[in-house]
Amino acid sequence: MDVCEVTDFMFPMKADIYFPILAQGGYGQPTKNWVYDRTITCNATSVGGAGTEDVKPDNFLKYENKLIARTKADPRVSSNSANNATTNILITNIRDASDTIIYKETAGARSGKGTIYEVATVEPFTGPFGYTEYYKMLWRRAENQTVGD
Repeated sequence: MDVCEVTDFMFPMKADIYFPILAQGGYGQPTKNWVYDRTITCNATSVGGAGTEDVKPDNFLKYENKLIARTKADPRVSSNSANNATTNILITNIRDASDTIIYKETAGARSGKGTIYEVATVEPFTGPFGYTEYYKMLWRRAENQTVGD
């Protein structure tokens, strides 16, 4: 198990990955108890940039926050080599090399804590010699920011 990857110019950030322990509720419904797996190095950038609105006025206010990210390691594989579906991955505490949280909640129950993201897509990027160089992804802000609290 990697304790923590080292940041570099291609992957200047760190993020924490959580996977669920699946259980069954009292009425047979599945429940997920999210458990920290490891810290990875990454690079994450907002999809829209400062020129687009994050809060979209509609019948209800809708907060759209998506990040384009890349990581060295496949985020679908846990530290104990178990494979996970993209729907069973949460990313949070995205921070710079000095451990300052970059993407954080500024209101509500998680104010001051790292924003929780779900993994929307994972695509391996293969270099000219046929080896996977990194994994490119789309992370979207989880609608439920109280998961794991």
